[in-house]
Amino acid sequence: MKKLFAIFAIMAASLSGFGQAPPSQEEREKMLYEAIDKEIERYSGMLELEDWQIFMIDSTLSHDLRAMTDELSALSTAKVSNASAYQATQDKWTEAIYQSYMRILNPAQQKKYLKAGAEKAKKNRDKRAAANKESK
Repeated sequence: MKKLFAIFAIMAASLSGFGQAPPSQEEREKMLYEAIDKEIERYSGMLELEDWQIFMIDSTLSHDLRAMTDELSALSTAKVSNASAYQATQDKWTEAIYQSYMRILNPAQQKKYLKAGAEKAKKNRDKRAAANKESK
């Protein structure tokens, strides 16, 4: 999942004008689908997913990652320079994906998913959320 979100961080940076010209809409879509395909391939092998689970995960990622990308683009277009706003957006959608996975996966698959890094990522998101609540 970290690789997937690294791709979106790069996409967000490219949208904000760093370096070369930002990728076209078509290139962004291609990057999105490639990232989704890699993620599904990784989890299919690791979790031994059934066809219906692959479909559900593909649907979840297609929707949630596009929505996250759109929100990150909106922040970039609005010239938001607060890194915590970008992190909060990423955390919101990562949490949505996590919750969907937990509904889709059976208990044995959930255990493998959590051990593969999802549990640590969840704890980190929860810590950031608690810190944000305290600072408000």
